Amino acid sequence: MPDQSTYIFSMIELNAVTKRYGSLAAVDNVSFSVKAGEYFALLGPNGAGKTTIVKMLLDFTQPTSGSLSINSISSTNAASRAAVGYLAENFHIPPYLSGWQYLQRCAELLNINRSDAREQCRRIVESIGMQGREHTKSGTYSSGMIQRFGLGAALVGKPKLLILDEPVSGLDPIGIREIRQLLESLKNQGMTIFLNSHLLSEVEKICDNAAIINRGKLLVKDKISALVKEGDSLEDVFVRYVKG
Repeated sequence: MPDQSTYIFSMIELNAVTKRYGSLAAVDNVSFSVKAGEYFALLGPNGAGKTTIVKMLLDFTQPTSGSLSINSISSTNAASRAAVGYLAENFHIPPYLSGWQYLQRCAELLNINRSDAREQCRRIVESIGMQGREHTKSGTYSSGMIQRFGLGAALVGKPKLLILDEPVSGLDPIGIREIRQLLESLKNQGMTIFLNSHLLSEVEKICDNAAIINRGKLLVKDKISALVKEGDSLEDVFVRYVKG
């Protein structure tokens, strides 16, 4: 397990964040924090505001009011994303590139020297279980293989924070288990992981804490162990909060 001293500060902070699109409040006065070294899940039905929060964290869009920060740096400052790896929902690779070529291009964008880039990409390919297929054009990949390389791309540059939007989308049960094991290994190395997921059974197995939002409002944030009582599942808890 990571040294408990890694939990002394917040890696992510949302302070009274609201995002409006006209009269619609996609995110409505939401505040929460994610500690360094924590495995955190943001849960909610489709349209709840989860992806909007991620977009504001990454400065793809700005809040109407309130503030967000990563590693105590405002999300509007590019420096806040210097040690962030991101996997978007519906990730794809240009079909004319192999997975290896895509990872190499990610390394180039981060100005990683060629020798270090090759070693990082070799280790990443091994960790995502894609040895032997890394040089095949991605147009031949299954959706699960694409998703594995998406997670691999998020690991280029050895980030301290991973932001993952539906990280096991398209994976079969074996792939889901392998990705879970990889994420658990990264967490045990002290990495902070922030994910959106509809796969509540996986969240329950591996996350420390979770928040549930609906219609832009934060309904609850707590430890998984506190949310899930004896005889319950996280799915039960989720349905109760969302349905009110």
